[in-house]
Amino acid sequence: MKVYVWTLPTRVFHALLVLFILVAFITAEWDDLLTLHAAFGSAIGVLILYRIVWGVIGPKYSRFNDLPLSLAALKSYLFSLFAPTKKYVGHNPAASFAMVGIIVVVLLLTVTGLLTYGVQENRGIFAFLHDSFFREMEFFEEIHEFLGTLLWFLIGAHVGGVLLDRLLHAKEGTLTSILDGHKNLEGESAKLTLFQKSVALIGIALSLFVLVYALSGKGNIVTAGYHQPVDYKKEKPLFVSECGACHTLYPPSLLPKHSWELMMADLGNHFGDDASLGEPAQQSILAYLLTHAAESSTSEASLKIVQSMPNQDMIAVTQTPFWKKTHKEIDHAYFESSKVKSRANCNACHSDIEQGLLEDSSIKLPNIRTLT
Repeated sequence: MKVYVWTLPTRVFHALLVLFILVAFITAEWDDLLTLHAAFGSAIGVLILYRIVWGVIGPKYSRFNDLPLSLAALKSYLFSLFAPTKKYVGHNPAASFAMVGIIVVVLLLTVTGLLTYGVQENRGIFAFLHDSFFREMEFFEEIHEFLGTLLWFLIGAHVGGVLLDRLLHAKEGTLTSILDGHKNLEGESAKLTLFQKSVALIGIALSLFVLVYALSGKGNIVTAGYHQPVDYKKEKPLFVSECGACHTLYPPSLLPKHSWELMMADLGNHFGDDASLGEPAQQSILAYLLTHAAESSTSEASLKIVQSMPNQDMIAVTQTPFWKKTHKEIDHAYFESSKVKSRANCNACHSDIEQGLLEDSSIKLPNIRTLT
């Protein structure tokens, strides 16, 4: 006998959640895909909220009050795996605990991800917290990463349980029920009301809408950035004409005050060149650099560069531990190519650096085939 356990909305939710989590996990590995990561993370959050609602008003077997969530039931189930004393049409106790754990962790993962995105990147719906908490950005990031690790543990336990069930109780069809909704057991089939169908349609459609909206462009509130570009030509023409004439115009916020003081005090030996200036020009540029140095910035790069410096005597951004860490996986061929030429040519990949920005979404790593 076959019983209809998982209705179409439940199966669609499961499929979308698996797909979205997989994409979010992959895109988390590259800074230039952070916008994509945030978009899928936001869509996951909507999916989880829908599943919570579905757990309250959904059909039989999908509701939370149908789950055997008790330690006694879990103990009895685990000790009778090889000779079951009770058949569970819906989730068994182990699967119930895993499912609730996944829902809770994914919800927290979404919230901490959006908080990290707002505080660290000054982007998205929590960007208003950036100015107040940017120095604690690593705290939010570490919690987010911990929850991500915990999620994979729960997913592993869940998948392992399904595979074990397939091995021990293959005739019940638990694995295939993920696709067709049916199990080979006796029981009452799940049925959908018109209201439930409407809620499912709205919930799933809303998650897809959020994903498309978040990927639609710079104007959306999900991934919008709030760091403002700087017009250095208008703000400090002398800084542009003297410093930008020979190399990338590095934002003052990339180094602390003491580093700028050391650099400007030895312009006669400026990385092997004589960049000496008249006293008025030198003092004017120095004053500007000190006013806008890293200490006054809320940029992620500024904070992490300074935090990584063993002391503030370093005057080359490319020598800082943070720069080395974030660029260690880039092939040396990029820096040695005819179009990049140097590690100091930040503008080759960071198209917005001369506007005082270092947005992850603006990173464009040149194709090595076009460089030589």
